[in-house]
Amino acid sequence: MPKLEEIVNNFNQDSGSIHEDFRLYLTSMPVKYFPVSILQNGLKLTTEPPRGIRANVKRSYNDLTEETFKHARPEWNRLLFGLCFFHAIVQERRKFGPIGWNIVYQFNDSDLETSITMLRNFLNEFEFVPWESLSFVTGDINYGGRVTDDFDRLLLLCTLKKYYNPEILEEGYRFSESGIYYAPHLTSIFQYREFIEKLPSDDPPEVFGMHENSNLLFKLKESSSIISIILDIQPRVSGKSDAKSSDEIILDLVAELQGMVPELIDPKE
Repeated sequence: MPKLEEIVNNFNQDSGSIHEDFRLYLTSMPVKYFPVSILQNGLKLTTEPPRGIRANVKRSYNDLTEETFKHARPEWNRLLFGLCFFHAIVQERRKFGPIGWNIVYQFNDSDLETSITMLRNFLNEFEFVPWESLSFVTGDINYGGRVTDDFDRLLLLCTLKKYYNPEILEEGYRFSESGIYYAPHLTSIFQYREFIEKLPSDDPPEVFGMHENSNLLFKLKESSSIISIILDIQPRVSGKSDAKSSDEIILDLVAELQGMVPELIDPKE
């Protein structure tokens, strides 16, 4: 990273020898060691991860194409929705801290994509739904390969069992006691997207199998994060008594600019 920072900083000195069509594109995870000077001197685009079950499932279905969605087996639609819902659950549990997972795991889209591919392959190969094989490949390999804590692995497999079981193919099966979340049997990807839009924007803890009190930890964590950000962006006042704060400098500049503005012209004069 220091070498990269040095190279980028030298662009200004060697501007005469740089081609006019030259552009440098950099991608990075949100890490603390990325050079600040590069961020300050460049254009920045950020992709915020979806927050909430509805946003997670919506993103998963937005990434699906009509060709990927189609399948001859009638079980496909509900199993696919259950898998995407499971992917949203394991990601959103991280917001609860140690109550959600003992260790924070970086589940990503590649886990879901691989699991969808395996689901399609199993349904193409077998005339029946191989529940045990599906659960093993998805829970123990695709997602479970990232899990290092024994209790987290047990929780992951128990959570997956709620969405990979024969009852999900039956009418009336619900993912939670409220009855809001379930896998509908629809015929097109557009109908599923409309169904997802109607899901609640706020996730009740019961969909995670938790008590309402577990939401307190998440809200406290969010509040502390907001307060910390507000304090960080406050102007820093120097220890010298004669030094001006950022607010005072801005007010002085405003007063100077106002003094340069001419008086309003009276049309009657």
